[in-house]
Amino acid sequence: MPDKTSFPDLEVLERTPAAPDSVEESSSQLLELSGLLRDAAESDFPRQVAAAASLIGDMVDRGGKLLVFGNGGSASDAQHLCGELVVRFRKNRRALPAIALNCDAAVMTACGNDFSYEEIFSRQIEALGKSGDAVLGISTSGKSPNVVRALRAARSQQLTTILFTGKTDGPARAFADLIVAAPGFDTASIQLLHLAAYHIMCGFLDRRFS
Repeated sequence: MPDKTSFPDLEVLERTPAAPDSVEESSSQLLELSGLLRDAAESDFPRQVAAAASLIGDMVDRGGKLLVFGNGGSASDAQHLCGELVVRFRKNRRALPAIALNCDAAVMTACGNDFSYEEIFSRQIEALGKSGDAVLGISTSGKSPNVVRALRAARSQQLTTILFTGKTDGPARAFADLIVAAPGFDTASIQLLHLAAYHIMCGFLDRRFS
């Protein structure tokens, strides 16, 4: 039996027990999320996720790279996905070329200052995008102006375009070759489904390139 010196957080939990209402609410929300995942599994979402993984794998086989971008929580998702691809997910395998375009503060602030915030991703796609590459834009609403502009720039350079979004019919959809639309009911649930999709894709790519 572990003692409190091994797990000091046990003592903290004993000193600050959660209110019964909070525990019940946490349990209720977890059950709600399990329902969200079940409903997504029975929708077209799994086919879209599998198609995105296949498209990315084919792009890597052709010698291309993946450029990923988004704002706020979606910016964190872009970094998370690229970390899994470049380093590893569950298996050691070859490094897969992926760059999150929201990581370079100097480039982003220079572009935002000298041009506009709407161009912070499209400018980088113009600089870094090459024939055979793919871009993956993340916008839960499908309306983020800089994501729309980046997808349009990628399309004009004949790059393959992937959009991770929600159910709403935002303008970004017009510039996406493949749409992965999470059937969530709000931003948080869409982000949760996106995270599940990234991990599913990384599992597929682990197997393909191990």
